[in-house]
Amino acid sequence: MWLFNSSVGKKVVMSITGLGLVLFLTFHMTMNCVALFSAEGYRFICEFLGANWYAIVGTIGLALLMVIHIAYATWLTLSNKKARGNERYAVTARPKGVEFASRNMFVLGLIVFLGLVLHLCNFWAKMQLVELRGGIPEDGVDLIRYTFSKWYFVLLYLIWFGAIWFHLTHGFWSAIQTIGMSNRKWFVRWKWIGYIFVTLLMLGFVGVVVTFFCYETFHWPFLASIFGGLA
Repeated sequence: MWLFNSSVGKKVVMSITGLGLVLFLTFHMTMNCVALFSAEGYRFICEFLGANWYAIVGTIGLALLMVIHIAYATWLTLSNKKARGNERYAVTARPKGVEFASRNMFVLGLIVFLGLVLHLCNFWAKMQLVELRGGIPEDGVDLIRYTFSKWYFVLLYLIWFGAIWFHLTHGFWSAIQTIGMSNRKWFVRWKWIGYIFVTLLMLGFVGVVVTFFCYETFHWPFLASIFGGLA
């Protein structure tokens, strides 16, 4: 089957699963931003997405997307290295126009994965997983306040967000091109659309982290007047 036997097929699988993960990140960022404006609204979302059957199905589907994406990324990387053989060591200069993200997608993906593990330990393991085991999950707002009051968590999350930005800015337009939605006319357009969308997406995540850190650490009262969820 060409999805397994060809590099193009592997890229198609990576593209489709990657775009699916981008959609989830968009939802997740929107959900996080609710915590800035309404603590009760965020608690309602956490309760809605607790151990209910639809949330469990969504979590399993998301996990499958992630596993398939990582597996195909690893498979494609190893296949490319094997195909190049010793020739890859003969390259002493990088071609012009080859982006940092394009050259380091696997490394960036590894950082993204490690950040995901940290995030699951900080939030999912203390909320949905606890509820699935029959326990009482921790309050989502309290978890955000605690996690992002610690400078080391803030630093690790910002590094994680930076890796995601680099990974997605290349991956977004590359996925669009792979599935055939790009041509010479739209190539540059999709690149700019990807940059703008991913930048806004990550700014949403960064905004939540930095705002809670500043409020919890420096107790700036004007933040509470702007963002009702901090009060």
